[in-house]
Amino acid sequence: MLKKWIVVAVAAMIITSGCSQEKNVAEDQPKKQVEDLVKDEQEPAFHYPLTGLETEEEPSARAVAVVVNNHPKARPQSGLHKADLVYEVLAEGNVTRFLAIFESEKPENIGPVRSAREYYLDLAKGYDSFFVAHGFSPEAKRLLNSDYIDNINGIYHDGTLFKRADFRQAPHNSYITFENIEKGAENGGYSLTKKPEGLMFFEEEQLDQISGEETRKAQISYGTSTFDVEYEYDAQANKYHRYSNGEDTIDLESKEAVLLDNILIVEMDHQVIDNDGRKEINLTSGGSGYLLQKGIRTQVTWENVDGRILPFINGEEAKFVPGKTWINIVPDLDRVTF
Repeated sequence: MLKKWIVVAVAAMIITSGCSQEKNVAEDQPKKQVEDLVKDEQEPAFHYPLTGLETEEEPSARAVAVVVNNHPKARPQSGLHKADLVYEVLAEGNVTRFLAIFESEKPENIGPVRSAREYYLDLAKGYDSFFVAHGFSPEAKRLLNSDYIDNINGIYHDGTLFKRADFRQAPHNSYITFENIEKGAENGGYSLTKKPEGLMFFEEEQLDQISGEETRKAQISYGTSTFDVEYEYDAQANKYHRYSNGEDTIDLESKEAVLLDNILIVEMDHQVIDNDGRKEINLTSGGSGYLLQKGIRTQVTWENVDGRILPFINGEEAKFVPGKTWINIVPDLDRVTF
């Protein structure tokens, strides 16, 4: 009888011990889940290379650079609000054009697309971009024909990859969809899956390092009011609006405003090289400029680093605020007022 009770007692102890272990495992499980969650949150996120913004998947898209028309008859344009980076540069006379570089977003429609100049190709090549234009200057044509940069051009695909809008007149009505850009690249045997090298961006906790003079507005004169530019800082949105001739720069289809996080204004030497007023712009000399971020203006120098126009402060490459960037190239900083 005693032996029987000993067996029962031992069994009870085993059951109690097992329950206790199960209870400990159950109690430890939520703690482990929290620890795993914290660990996951601490793991480095992926970032788009040209905006520095976080993304759930590792970026793999090649940059696509499109020459976009800025004539008043071409406004408002399509797709500019989704460009990671835009260069604004003079073409002939006092007329500016845009080189819009896309990587993180793919707008459905882009345009009006305009013709290439040599310096647009150089700027696009700095990001190993696939280059899209409709037309070219003689020098740009020579470079394109020499395989200087992977590209498609509306001269050879007008009415196929490039479509003419019926609500605007040529040469202000050439558009291309991103789908057709991808189709053109595939037909030409060009890859669109190699992402560009990333720019340098502030971490969120570093944004208080931005120093300089508080500046809410900046105006740039390109010679005529039609192409004058104004940037205004929206403190509530923490972004800059861009205005052409007093009108907010918006997207034609969505009516969304172009909102920017970095404005870089740089001075470069411009020389007229032919009777049509085409220009040669010195992209390599380095020089003076201004960097506008978070409502603050900082005087900088610029350098051409592997084809990219980048700001420097006291000899060190300056960081960008995560987001979208617009770079204005001007013949003289005297054209800029604050």
